[in-house]
Amino acid sequence: MPSRIFCIAALFLCAAIPASARATSSESPVQPAAATGRSLEELNNSPIQDNSFLVEEAYNQEDGVVQHISVFQRLSTGDWAFTQTDEWPLHSLKHQLSVTLAATHSGDYPASGAGWGDTAINYRYQLVGRGDAKYALAPRISLLLPTGNPVVDRGYGGLGLQTNLPFSIQLNHQLVTHWNVGATWVPRAQNDLHQRASSLGYNLGQSVVWLMKARFNMLVETIWTSNPQVVAPGKTQAQYNLFFSPGVRWAYNFRNGLQIVPGVGLPVGVGPSGGQTGMIFYLSFEHALGLAPSRR
Repeated sequence: MPSRIFCIAALFLCAAIPASARATSSESPVQPAAATGRSLEELNNSPIQDNSFLVEEAYNQEDGVVQHISVFQRLSTGDWAFTQTDEWPLHSLKHQLSVTLAATHSGDYPASGAGWGDTAINYRYQLVGRGDAKYALAPRISLLLPTGNPVVDRGYGGLGLQTNLPFSIQLNHQLVTHWNVGATWVPRAQNDLHQRASSLGYNLGQSVVWLMKARFNMLVETIWTSNPQVVAPGKTQAQYNLFFSPGVRWAYNFRNGLQIVPGVGLPVGVGPSGGQTGMIFYLSFEHALGLAPSRR
């Protein structure tokens, strides 16, 4: 059931998973002009630092700034997932809350059409650093709500928990690398026959981002997932996926403080996922909002 894994990958990149469209002059955070008072020229001259597409970056939302992230992923197997994430700072740069909604379609059930997937409620804590630091660490925990139908492979069929530990390193003024390790646990996962078992999967991710120009980045991501499938009551079978994905992203800055970051990725399956290819379309809107002030 590859679509479920595909949707999980979408959660990884969209959910607090979230990092805002930040930019730096040596990776100093880029906040919208309305929030920072910086001119449009200053924004344009600051390299963007936004989410990778499959790997989570370790930077929380800036004070008083919210972000809306849309991601569409499609594989050559016919599986696709669309996720929408909104993320908010919680009274401090240290704390961030986000919600991820998903729509999915499984290539294994072509007649089922598209439908609602599982929902993730995410909390992330800025443990080390921030956007202007050489090192940053921001562990995340997510509650997975079984809003998707497991009969047509749109969800796990039970409540779950997901953790991820993103670690970001600024190598120099043009290269940044991000590392992830995480796990997804669903105590009572369900398959299309309504059989249940405990599912415990893992994920590893790594990306390198080249800040080629102030508003244009190139990136290469690698993600590995282990996603056990329920095959009988109380029994699961391991399923592994490995993808390598080059991509690009760029920014548009506006005088009112809005920053828009589109991006495109081309995932290619290797090893256990050999022969699979896909497309990723990414779109982020970040802006100041008076209803979301924070205190450092």
